[in-house]
Amino acid sequence: MTVHKTVLIRGDGVGPELAQAARRCLDAALEKTDGAGSFEWTVCEAGIDIMNTAGTPMPEETIEAVRNADATLKAPITTPIGSGFRSVNVLLRQTLDMYCCLRPCKSYKGVRSRYDDIDLVLVRENCEDLYAGVEFEKGSKEVGELIETVNRLSTDKTINTPAESTGVSIKPISVQNTRRIVRFAFEYARKHGRKKVSFVEKANIMKHTDGLFKAVAEEVAGDYPEIESEERLIDNMCMQLVQKPELYDVIVTENLYGDILSDLCAGLVGGLGVAPGANIGDGGATFEATHGSAPKYKGMNKVNPTALILSGMLMLDYLGETDAAKTLEAAIATVVEDGKNVTYDMKPHRDDPTAVGTSEMADAIIAAL
Repeated sequence: MTVHKTVLIRGDGVGPELAQAARRCLDAALEKTDGAGSFEWTVCEAGIDIMNTAGTPMPEETIEAVRNADATLKAPITTPIGSGFRSVNVLLRQTLDMYCCLRPCKSYKGVRSRYDDIDLVLVRENCEDLYAGVEFEKGSKEVGELIETVNRLSTDKTINTPAESTGVSIKPISVQNTRRIVRFAFEYARKHGRKKVSFVEKANIMKHTDGLFKAVAEEVAGDYPEIESEERLIDNMCMQLVQKPELYDVIVTENLYGDILSDLCAGLVGGLGVAPGANIGDGGATFEATHGSAPKYKGMNKVNPTALILSGMLMLDYLGETDAAKTLEAAIATVVEDGKNVTYDMKPHRDDPTAVGTSEMADAIIAAL
């Protein structure tokens, strides 16, 4: 029997209760699958709560545990808006070079949506672009020097605002990082029997960054002649996904565009409550819900655990526990379609008194395995 060394990051806000629900479902899926392995869990902390005692939202021991694990299940972690510490998610991805953000978006019967039979996979580059976080504050010496340099070197793309009122972000796009994320998308398509890969950028305007992404993507596509490929501009892609999402299969794109498109695609299938995610690279692999930590619901046993449990399903598949992954997804689909033992947000009316809590919905999924 294979023993999988796995880390459970409990997160903050509603994270700990979601983590407990997902862990129970994953353990049960392996227990009920013939020939499956087992988990050897290491529980770690990250987020606002641990920062109060450790002085950092991501302790070094947590990073090392993720680095040394076969896979990590990570519950939601709060990212302050506009101030406070930088995103723990971004830090972990960059530190461990988890360059691929994988976000499947799939329709499940029983989930309210304007669309049926959506089955998209978004592959997002994780480590560069504007999300690399290379920023300079307005009024800083660095901004003044950057503006001066740009205006000296360029005659038609000058910055006409003063340094004291201008913030600057740098957008790096490299050949090597583009090549590996696009290749990941095509390899994923090949392994999972997908027929088409669409690469998304804004190459008509940003010719030396997005233009580079487009050129490298077209080069890589040539190595996969059996898989259809196409190029889409980001603004057009947003419209296309709303109008005719059935035309798309695997979508690969840059970091910022991927963040936006992943929420759009989640909206096609009913929202972030049913949207799983994974971050995969040579230095580690984490699996997480794409929604936030909802601190106002902390400790209320109220929040929908589906996204994190589905993320655990992706983790099972990543670890080679394919049968257990299929069994778990089928159990989730059964409970969601039945509609009895689901949380308030999955009921026809959010004040439905028959709604169950986080833990009880996990119980129903385990019973359905």
